[in-house]
Amino acid sequence: MNGDAAIHHSPSLIFMKVVIYSDGGADPNPGIGGWAAVLHSGQYEKELTGNHPDTTNNRMELTAAIEALRALKRPSSVEFHTDSQYVRRGITEWIERWAGKGWKHKDGRPVANADLWQKLWAATQRHDIEWHWVKGHAGHPMNERVDALARQARLEITPEAQISDDVPRIYVRSSCKGNPGPGGWGAVLERGEDTEQTSGSVPATTNNRMELTAVIEGLLLLPPGSSVQLFTTSDYLFQGATRWIHGWRKRDWQKKDGKPVANADLWQALDQLMSRYAIRWINAKGQDKPALAEAGQLAAEAAKIA
Repeated sequence: MNGDAAIHHSPSLIFMKVVIYSDGGADPNPGIGGWAAVLHSGQYEKELTGNHPDTTNNRMELTAAIEALRALKRPSSVEFHTDSQYVRRGITEWIERWAGKGWKHKDGRPVANADLWQKLWAATQRHDIEWHWVKGHAGHPMNERVDALARQARLEITPEAQISDDVPRIYVRSSCKGNPGPGGWGAVLERGEDTEQTSGSVPATTNNRMELTAVIEGLLLLPPGSSVQLFTTSDYLFQGATRWIHGWRKRDWQKKDGKPVANADLWQALDQLMSRYAIRWINAKGQDKPALAEAGQLAAEAAKIA
C-alpha cells in the first residue's frame, strides 16, 4: 500500500485547495481524550481542537477528521493527512461496504463507532479528498504539531488528581525594578523528590519578558516530548499561552489591529517549545505554593545583580 487514496467528486464543484493534518487520542484508552486539526489554504491557516471526558483513541481520530471537514465552508480539493490507518483505510476501503450492509460486518456485528463513521462519510461528500497516511511520532513537523495540540486539549480537562505525582512541575516567577529596568527570572523544576533551580537576569527588561524567559528556560530543563505541569502567577503569560497565541500565529505575530505583538521573539520561541511538550498550564495566582515562593526569590536575587 502506498499510503495514498482518493475520493473524487465532480471537478466543477471544486473551488478551494486545502491541506489538512489531524490527530486524536485518549489517555488512558478509553479515557480522557483530545483531538486537533490544522487546515492550510494559501496564506490562511486554522487550528481546531476539542476534547471529551470519556472516549477512545479511534473516536478522537474520527472526530478530528469530521470537524476538520465540517470547517470547510465550500466544496474543496483536500489533501488530508492522518497517522491513523483506522481512519484512512476505513474511509477509503471499508465504508461503502459498511454502509451497504446497514453498518454491520459480514457476521452481523455492528460496526464500531458507526455514528462517527456516518458523520465522516456525510462530511466527505462535498469535497474531492486525497487521503494520506503519515507515520506518527516520526518527526514530521505538522504531525508533531497536531499531536501536541491534541494532547494539550486532553490535558485541559484532565483533573489535577488524575495527573500522576511523577509528572514534572515547573514553577516560574519574575522580578523587575522598573518597566523597563533591571530584571530577573526564576524557575523551579520538581521531578518526584528531585528539585532543580535555574535563574538569570537582564540589565534592561520588563516583567513580561522575564516571565516568558523563565518558562522557556524551565522547559529546556526537560527532554522534548515530556509532559509537564506549568505553574505561573502571570495572567499575561497564562492567557497568552492558552488563548491568544493561536491568533497571533495565524496573523503572523500581529494583533487584530495590525500592530506587532509585544515580545514576539519570545512568544515565537515559546510557541516552538509548546509543540514539543505536553503542557498543562495552571494559573496559580493567589496560591500558596512553596516552589512559587522559591522561584520568586530566585528572580529577585537575580534582579539585584542585573
